Amino acid sequence: MPPRAPAPAAFPSLDGYYLHHLRSCSTLRHTAAVHAHIARAHPFPSLFLRNTLLTSYCRLGGPARRLLDEMPRANAVSFNLLIDAYSRSGQADASLSTFARARRSASVRADRFTYVAALAACSRAGRLREGKAVHALAILEGLAGSVFVSNSLVSMYARCGDMGQTRRVFDAAEERDDVSWNALVSGYVRAGAQDDMLSVFALMRRCGMGLNSFALGSVMKCCAGSDDSLRDIAAVVHGCVVKAGLDSDVFLASAMVDMYAKKGALSEAVALFKSVLDPNVVVFNAMIAGLCRDEAAVGMDVLREALSLYSEVQSRGMEPTEFTFSSIIRACNLAGDIEFGKQIHGQVLKHCFQGNDFIGSALIDLYFNSGYMEDGFSCFRSVPKQDVVMWAAMISGCVQNELFERALTLFHELLAAGLKPDPFTISIVMNACASLAVARTGEQIQCFATKSGFGRFTAIGNSCIHMYARSGDVDAAVRRFQEMELHDVVSWSAVISSHAQHGCAREALRFFSEMVDAKVVPNEITFLGVLTACSHGGLVDEGLRYYEIMKNEYALSPTIKHRTCVVDLLGRAGRLADAEAFIRDSIFHDEPVIWRSLLASCRIHRDMERGQLVADRIMELQPSSSASYVNLYNIYLDAGELSLASKIRDVMKERGVKKEPGLSWIELRSGVHSFVAGDKCHPESNTIYAKLADMLSKIDKLTATDTSGTKSDDITRNEQSWMNWHSEKLAVALGLIHLPQSAPIRVMKNLRVCRDCHLAMKLISKSENREIILRDAIRFHHFRDGSCSCADYW
Repeated sequence: MPPRAPAPAAFPSLDGYYLHHLRSCSTLRHTAAVHAHIARAHPFPSLFLRNTLLTSYCRLGGPARRLLDEMPRANAVSFNLLIDAYSRSGQADASLSTFARARRSASVRADRFTYVAALAACSRAGRLREGKAVHALAILEGLAGSVFVSNSLVSMYARCGDMGQTRRVFDAAEERDDVSWNALVSGYVRAGAQDDMLSVFALMRRCGMGLNSFALGSVMKCCAGSDDSLRDIAAVVHGCVVKAGLDSDVFLASAMVDMYAKKGALSEAVALFKSVLDPNVVVFNAMIAGLCRDEAAVGMDVLREALSLYSEVQSRGMEPTEFTFSSIIRACNLAGDIEFGKQIHGQVLKHCFQGNDFIGSALIDLYFNSGYMEDGFSCFRSVPKQDVVMWAAMISGCVQNELFERALTLFHELLAAGLKPDPFTISIVMNACASLAVARTGEQIQCFATKSGFGRFTAIGNSCIHMYARSGDVDAAVRRFQEMELHDVVSWSAVISSHAQHGCAREALRFFSEMVDAKVVPNEITFLGVLTACSHGGLVDEGLRYYEIMKNEYALSPTIKHRTCVVDLLGRAGRLADAEAFIRDSIFHDEPVIWRSLLASCRIHRDMERGQLVADRIMELQPSSSASYVNLYNIYLDAGELSLASKIRDVMKERGVKKEPGLSWIELRSGVHSFVAGDKCHPESNTIYAKLADMLSKIDKLTATDTSGTKSDDITRNEQSWMNWHSEKLAVALGLIHLPQSAPIRVMKNLRVCRDCHLAMKLISKSENREIILRDAIRFHHFRDGSCSCADYW
């Protein structure tokens, strides 16, 4: 036997010497060095020293399992340390296997601490089945009656969501302490069982149990997250806090501020905050968040108050936390003040919080809502942990700012990152496909949703209806509607609006009747679809009747969109005076959009005098908008007043008003192809123009023998104009080149189709024997055999 090494003079034994060094180790490297020294110079370390070394490895992430395996002797403490370490690190399987090994060991008797550590592992991982097994073993060992173990059982069942078993264990416990009651109360809070929580809280008071900050904090959390029914209870709990002498507790103070703010009692929250003698940063966070909670009430005054609180946090020398910054950024976002937000962003960078996902999400929302897309993308890229929620916020922001192609690109990046999008994200992406009218891409995303198990979600079905309808396939939209198991108000509104946009007025009204029969209450969007259908279908009396039904039977306040539909309804029917009177009697008589609807009707019915007055009114309200100038120009042109039309052109140049360029696009197998008027940037430009010339030649021959009243000299004049190169004609030419004879040609346009192109599309559909579906800024046009679905009522 080798001789025992002498201990250093300052220590009574080698164990004491190494224990001193282990207790001062703060890194894994130092612990490993002490371990190596023990192995070399101390051949007979005590079990206590080995367990201390095991404690260091468990704390610092060292090879604790290997050390336990190499120990010549171990006790329950050794196993308890490892079971607890695995539990805290989220390794439930390893923790429970170590627990099983402890029970099998002949030299170790598992004690109550062993069972508590195993129950903690089940609790953290939500492993109810394994927790029940540990519970059964504790009963067999006679340990379940211990208050220490019974409290762990109550906590485990509550964390796993089995409140029935939680209450049974609590009621059967031989002994209860504060921890027992607190665990039961917090379990009911977590489960959202408000009535049960209040019952236990009252029973706790009747049993004479002392109130502590944990129990009261749990009750306040429940009151804060509930509806107004518990507002009086919140005041009672506040009274209990004061009676127990805990009103100076900063933890409870922050909970009460949060509780009052969430209940809408902002004045009480402010008063309570001011009564706290020495608030910490958590109390400040609760007050700042409370000021930003009510979106409708947030204004500059509230924003200044929140910012002053942030300044006070700094002046007191407190370190702002992630919650401080996320709440302040939310205040800037709700108030729409990007400049304040940028200053706070600078503070975020100063405190090195730019990588925090909470703050990153808040900054992304701020920049996206303010239209600063690139800054939002920079914030997104700076966050190291980009979860699905953040990706969804990015995609939603792109759609909100009409960056639809970028939204699709982000979705593909999300999939490439190995993340699984949720139904909300998929729904947003399908809305982007709807706006771009790319049905092929939308179909692929629908298939992805079905494979992911989200196909039966109502929100996904609603987005599919919208996507197919906006892509020009109203039949596919109806099929998707019929396949859905559940129809909510959004589903009905989507299918009604789909038919309205495609000019199928009677079908839209039929779906509305079925919706009412199904006892689904229509909303503002539903009636907007109904009024649009009546407008596009020329159903004036029906439209006015539904407008009154919306106001009187459903108590819905008409928005500017509803009133604009009524103006369009009257204007298209030639009742221009009635439409103008309706505008002047409306609360929206100063809104340019409603006047623009009347101006478009003035052009349809060639009312130059009224059109000029209406255009002057729009130019007065919105002098920079090009639509009114263009419409007035066309009114003069249609009336043969070339000099007046020329003056409008001169006025536009003088005021720097530029017409929005027309853009058309078509989706083919190779992707989406877009065109502007006279576009020659496409790789197949020569082929496209050759096809266009052939199309126009066929039209010329068709109109030469046409008896429908179309004048061939008009077509000849148009052939020599720029209108022959309009973007929709180029897109149709490309479709004729690449799409098979059986496939309809679907073209989308950002502006309203002009009369020349509308006439040309009718003739092309006849000469080429093809179906052409054209979506403009107003509606869909289905061209078949020389006629349009709008019946020239557009």
